[in-house]
Order: sequence, then C-alpha cells, then structure tokens
Amino acid sequence: MLKKILIAGAIMTMMLGAQSANAQFPERTVENIFPWSAGTALSVSQIIAKAMGEELGVSIPVISTPGAAGTKAFITAMNRPADGYTIMDGYVAPLVLQPVLGNADWTYKDFKPLHSAVSNAFSIGSKKGETRWSNFEEMMAYGKANPGKLRYSSGSRNNLPHMVIAKVLQSYGVVAQNIPYKTDGDARKDLKSGVLDFVFVNVGAYLQDKEGFDILLVLSELPGAKASYDGAPSIDDLNIDLGLSGLAPMGWTWWLVHKDTPDDVADVLRAAMKRAMNRDDVKEQIARVGFVPLEWDHTQYDEIVGPVAGQLGSMTNALAWEEEQLKKLR
Repeated sequence: MLKKILIAGAIMTMMLGAQSANAQFPERTVENIFPWSAGTALSVSQIIAKAMGEELGVSIPVISTPGAAGTKAFITAMNRPADGYTIMDGYVAPLVLQPVLGNADWTYKDFKPLHSAVSNAFSIGSKKGETRWSNFEEMMAYGKANPGKLRYSSGSRNNLPHMVIAKVLQSYGVVAQNIPYKTDGDARKDLKSGVLDFVFVNVGAYLQDKEGFDILLVLSELPGAKASYDGAPSIDDLNIDLGLSGLAPMGWTWWLVHKDTPDDVADVLRAAMKRAMNRDDVKEQIARVGFVPLEWDHTQYDEIVGPVAGQLGSMTNALAWEEEQLKKLR
C-alpha cells in the first residue's frame, strides 16, 4: 500500500513539476533569429523584441543571421529545440519567396505563427526635377513609346522589389532594363547623375534623403505605407488592376516558432507579442523610422499570408515576361 502511495506521489510530483515548468515559461533568454544584416529592419525588430521581453520578464536579443536570401536564419532556427526559446523573424523572402523560387523546401504552413510584426513598403522614385515626366502615368507613357529605353534598378536582380516593379511594368506593357547594383546607394547616385531613369526606394533611403528624388509610386495599397512616403501616390490610386494586394508587394515580417512548439508555450509568446504590438510607445517608435506596425494576430495568419504565395508566383512570371521582351529588342 505504501509503495502504491509513494508511486502515486511521485507521479503527482512529476505532473505538478511539468505544470510548474510550463507555468514559469520563459525562465531564460528567448532569442529572435533575424535574417538580415544590421540596418533599419534590425532596429525595428529590436524595438518589438525589447517590448515583448518586458512583457515576458526576460531578455529577447535579436540575432542577425544573414545569408542565402534569409534562408540561413530559418535553417538555424529550425535546427534548435522546439521549446519556445527561439523565435523566427519570418520575413517574406525566406518565408514565402524562396520556397516559390524553389530555393527552400518549406511553406508558410510549416510554422506556428505568433503575431504579425511590421511591413516596409517599397516605392519607385525618379530624380528630383525630372522634366520628361511629372508623375508615374506619364513615365509609363514615355516607356510605352520608347520600348527598352527606360533604365532602372531594384538593387540586385530577381529580388522582391524587382518582381514587384516588373509586375507593374507588365501591367502597363512597358519594357525597361533592370540594371543590377551591389548597393542601393550606388544605384541612387546613378539616378541623380542621369544614368538611371528610376530606382527602387525603400523607406529608410527616403527618410534619409527626402529631397533626393521624387516618389512617383508607393508599391502598396496600405494607408500606413502611403503615409511613410508623405502621401505620395500609391498603387491604390491607379486606374488599373495590378493583381497586387495586401502584403504581397512589399517587405514584411511575421514572427514564428517551430511547428512542434507546445501550444501552451506558443500561447504565452503570442499574448506577450500582442501586448507589445498594442503599446502606443512601440507603434510610435516603429512609425518614426517609416515602417508600419501590423495588427493581425495568429488566428489571421493563413488568411493574410496565404494569398501572398500566389501573387508572388504571378510576379515571377512578370520577370520571365520582362526578359523575353528585352530579348526581342536586342
């Protein structure tokens, strides 16, 4: 009888210990694995991580792990234990774009979402005081009349800005040449000197040099994105269906954990991130650097992220269209 009581007591102690362990999560540092090098995007993740850590009562350092278009960070995080102590900073490039391009063997469904974080809208800018056109529609008319004459840069080729710009150009039937650059700064210098006709401009570059170019088109329909560029025209203002909506035509991140993370642990992280994202001080700090705080929680993950893959597929087709049309002009 005593033996049975002792065994029962041991089992109860183990159960209570497990419950206590779960109740105490997190007991140590939680790391956020970030897929890019230092820059504005890293700073934004640090703002969220600091606030989320305050909500949890632990530190959340953001670990820059660049490489392989963001997939190195994902692989690093997925190789760690599924215990909630590793968060993936799920930017669109490694989460959705690289699988679409066949460079990763996962899909967005292979992760457990915590909460949406931020978006970073792109824009198209021409040099200040350009005389050949005064707005985006006039530049498209010029491009239509002069096939292959427009020269632009999205930085590197076949990246997300290139895909979005190619899709916009295809919608207008405009063939232009994308010139690759090692750095966006070099491209912007060549824009100002007249070597390029327009370039991809991110929010950080715009905020640092608002007088450096005219923003012709913000590549997002979200009001917050337009506000980041001081009310410049956006794709929502065009009288043409580009087939681009929601998060598809911009950079964004949704924080994730390994799919095998226990639900109760994920719920603790979800609640803390939601509280952090709802804080006015966090929203203000994010908006100050031109990013847009996102308010979707984990229950909306499939609804919001799901359509992005299909739209990115259509943008991949736009890259093939651009290359084919340029070959015809050679």
